[in-house]
Amino acid sequence: MFEIAEYIGIIAFAISGFFVGVRNKLDLLGVLIASFLTALGGGIIRDIIVNKIPFTFTHNYPGIMVILILLLLISFKFHRKNSLENKMLFIISDSIGLVSFSISGALVGIEYHFNLTGIIFLAFITAVGGGIARDVIINEVPFVLKTGFYGTVSIIIAISLYLLTLLNAATYTTISLLFFFALSLRLTAYYFRWSIPLK
Repeated sequence: MFEIAEYIGIIAFAISGFFVGVRNKLDLLGVLIASFLTALGGGIIRDIIVNKIPFTFTHNYPGIMVILILLLLISFKFHRKNSLENKMLFIISDSIGLVSFSISGALVGIEYHFNLTGIIFLAFITAVGGGIARDVIINEVPFVLKTGFYGTVSIIIAISLYLLTLLNAATYTTISLLFFFALSLRLTAYYFRWSIPLK
């Protein structure tokens, strides 16, 4: 289940990283870095925290998948389209990446017997760590700090997986249901522009 969530997240975040790079008018190298950071950065940080060699450094698939996604996007000339970040493909891919990496991060926390705080942190950093690194190098306020129901979805996923584990109910079926629930929640929050106001 971990590898499935990881691969889905890599594909989805490679797409959203590409769009962010193009929106910021980066050259080919810049777009490559933005895509690789978004797709792989959070997982690398997560694995370093649990003191293991990053998944990306022991498996060839992650890097190959990012390169293939970029080649496809460039081949179909997505880099020449206007308002990429508002296109449904960006919103859906970014939301899928968020949910998938939140699940994989929480599963690692559970595997290493972290408490609830640790599981939430690993889910959160896996999901948004790469995006934060990307936004910092392109001199933007990280996306997660501007969207109320973005990082919040990651926290909800982590708490849900923690409770499912306590109840011995963390199965392929329940995790899949959690994936679709969290994805629906994120897309609904985007559509209705939900946020957590600071007053």
